[in-house]
Amino acid sequence: MRGADVLQESLFTVRKLDDFVPAAHPLRPIREQVNQALVRLDGLFARMYAEDAKGGRPSIAPEKLLRAMLLQVFYSIRSERQLMEQTQYNLLFRWFIGLAMDDVVWVPTVFSKNRDRLIEHDAVVALFNEVLAQADQAGWLSGEHFSVDGTLIQAWAGHKSFVRKDGDDEGDGSDFRGQRRSNDTHASTSDPDARLYRKGGTASELRYIGHTLSDNRHGLIANARVTHADGYAEREAAKAMIADAVQAAAEDAQVTLGADKGYDAAEFVEALQEMKVIPHVAQNTSNRRSAVPDEIASSDGYAISQRKRKLIEQGFGWAKFIGPIRQVMVRGLAKVDQVFMLAMTGYNLVRMRTLGQLRLQSGKAA
Repeated sequence: MRGADVLQESLFTVRKLDDFVPAAHPLRPIREQVNQALVRLDGLFARMYAEDAKGGRPSIAPEKLLRAMLLQVFYSIRSERQLMEQTQYNLLFRWFIGLAMDDVVWVPTVFSKNRDRLIEHDAVVALFNEVLAQADQAGWLSGEHFSVDGTLIQAWAGHKSFVRKDGDDEGDGSDFRGQRRSNDTHASTSDPDARLYRKGGTASELRYIGHTLSDNRHGLIANARVTHADGYAEREAAKAMIADAVQAAAEDAQVTLGADKGYDAAEFVEALQEMKVIPHVAQNTSNRRSAVPDEIASSDGYAISQRKRKLIEQGFGWAKFIGPIRQVMVRGLAKVDQVFMLAMTGYNLVRMRTLGQLRLQSGKAA
């Protein structure tokens, strides 16, 4: 018998949001990991809003804000407006964020304003560190063997906005053929922090550079940051990140750092050796002599590092294909850095969920 095409809603329902989310949904273990990290950040959140304790309208709870921002990464949502629209009717999103069915969804401009407050207190960096601490407790980090690399991030600004700083440009900046332009004399009116930069066979674009330090055991991101785009940024960022790793490592640890040929510079290798870091940098012997000693390049550990360092590309690939860093839709170094850190936090959470499932399966098999 043919069913009737009739919508008949119940006046009341006793079902909870959790009832609508399948028990095996991949967001369940991720939400548990995120909530564990957010609990440990309660002190930070209290300090963030201490100045508002005397009164005023309550702001968006930072825990809900961070969970919503992670959803934006996981589901490739391009803007806050689209995120708010999805949250309005998507029960999965409401469940993950922590909104009840009847809760009012935030206005996009209010959401953006509260997101900017997280930058002032490095809340996304703190979340990244807490998630990484969970990975360390689970034994998924070596704490000694690392790889480093950088990736280009296209800025939310075009060539027309890249005009002379002294205002001597003729026209609207659209016709720049035959003109000599450089970051010393020109700047973007849309995003002054962006730099005109090219690498390899790519065309010159307004860009930033995102840098990551990955742990070689499972390829989890141990450190991340965004810098202005220039020819020295990658090595300078690498030195800063590995210095943090050395400080956190055990006193007797033999820290190694793998990298591609672009890092094979005498100044960089010497800086690593001064920090007592073994330079497992790919040797560049094209019409030159490598700065990496041959005795290091011939070791077994060097060969392992060269294989493992390719894991770092998985983080970049995920963050550009799924995440929002192929071309960011925010302007300014601080905001781009926040987006990049959030994307790498999301990548670690997804990777840790997979590692946890593999561990559970191996335990059942045993």
